[in-house]
Amino acid sequence: MTMLDETITLLGELVACPTVSSDSNLACIAALAERLEDAGARVEVMSDESGDKANLYATIGLDVEGGILLSGHSDVVPTEGQDWTADPFTLTPRDGRLYGRGTCDMKGFIAACVAMAPQLAAQVKSRPLHFAFTYDEEVGCLGAKSLAEQLKTREVLPSVAIIGEPTSMRVVEGHKGCCEYTTRFRGRSGHGSDPGAGVNAVEYAARYIARLMELREALKARTPPESRFEPPWTTINTGALVGGFAHNVIPAEAEVQWEMRPVADVDASFVRGELESYINEILLPEMQAVAPEAAITTETIGDTPGLLPMTEGEAAALACALTGSNGGALVPFNTEAGVFQQLGIDVVICGPGSVEQAHKPDEFLEVSQLSQCLAMLERLGTRL
Repeated sequence: MTMLDETITLLGELVACPTVSSDSNLACIAALAERLEDAGARVEVMSDESGDKANLYATIGLDVEGGILLSGHSDVVPTEGQDWTADPFTLTPRDGRLYGRGTCDMKGFIAACVAMAPQLAAQVKSRPLHFAFTYDEEVGCLGAKSLAEQLKTREVLPSVAIIGEPTSMRVVEGHKGCCEYTTRFRGRSGHGSDPGAGVNAVEYAARYIARLMELREALKARTPPESRFEPPWTTINTGALVGGFAHNVIPAEAEVQWEMRPVADVDASFVRGELESYINEILLPEMQAVAPEAAITTETIGDTPGLLPMTEGEAAALACALTGSNGGALVPFNTEAGVFQQLGIDVVICGPGSVEQAHKPDEFLEVSQLSQCLAMLERLGTRL
């Protein structure tokens, strides 16, 4: 059996583990741990507080600095409401493509890494090779953040990381952060015939949205001159306004679901500071003048750092050498890469498959992309 055949077989096993973020990933992690242990890796399985999720961290070679980390997330997005032509949790080869949930995002990369592990273990000399497979990336990079908390207490960390998100095997060296929030408004209900007797939570939520729109325009003027992102400034999007239930009732509850994608941490701090001032100095005093119990609260749903492009970095140089690429690109989607970068690791993103197929019905991975990924890992072995 060729290495490609072995990888496809393993990918089928991983797809058959329905690791939707709302469910457990333990069976998938256990299968990967067994294979890596058989390859001679030192494997750690780190459970979350619930005991239903776990990260895997493994090392081949000496416990020294300067290692290379290969990382991917084990969870996938749901399939409910999607029109699949075959069982999404059964790998279906057809016309040079491998169909199934998670094939490109991102179990194809994980399968390639683990299938190659025995060969890579035979090649490792002075520079260790690490593997990190995480949970709940799709719902806020929760597993990566937990793993980072554990790794930062250690003396030995990898110096370079390749995150195998689907980039069509392009080398990606940067993306924006992703901050998701739900802001809730509590006012006072009343009859619609006397609006002044109540506090209309929907109307205050609408004013909050208007302030978000003003800040969105202000952020354009803060565009860093060297920004290579598209668009080059920090963006804000209002995803939902929920509140009210009848024409003639003053709504007492409302919520705004919104997100921000900062190109720099200072922009995120600027937006949060401006909103805090607007709430405390304008909105809340008006609301509480009528209803002292009125309140505005903001819940952070997800706050994932961006991957800052490095002017010079070993990760990009290594990945370009392994893939034959001439340089790194930037992407609009968010990944775990920034979490690892904050540990002081030099990080790039490079993996098989296209993000255009991710999260969609009939998600697929081109066999040719999987072959390119295996070729990259084979070249990596010669450098270990």
